[in-house]
Amino acid sequence: MKVMERARRKGWSLVALDLGVDTSTPSGEMLANVLAVFAQFERRLIGQRTKDALAAKREAGTRLGRPPTLPAEVRERIRQMRDEGSSYRAIAGALNEENVATAHGGQRWYPATVRKVALAA
Repeated sequence: MKVMERARRKGWSLVALDLGVDTSTPSGEMLANVLAVFAQFERRLIGQRTKDALAAKREAGTRLGRPPTLPAEVRERIRQMRDEGSSYRAIAGALNEENVATAHGGQRWYPATVRKVALAA
């Protein structure tokens, strides 16, 4: 839609060869606007359907997202270090020094990642 508005302001004509739309004619401009409105409508419907389906899954108790893959020992260690007063940065540093792999095989821990693990009790 923004391309069509910009083209109109700049005096350009748009031609969509695959659709047979030429905005230099009144009927072509109308058709382009109708197509844009329906495309926006479809995007909004898809978004609403997705939102409703995820809400229904949550309500049914389905766990959404990737399953946790971090070993329980690492999760417990993070919680224990946090309970002992270590900062998220200090915990991340200790895990990095010991080359403890992240949940998905990464080699670098960040304070924000440690925080997520610590709060996901």
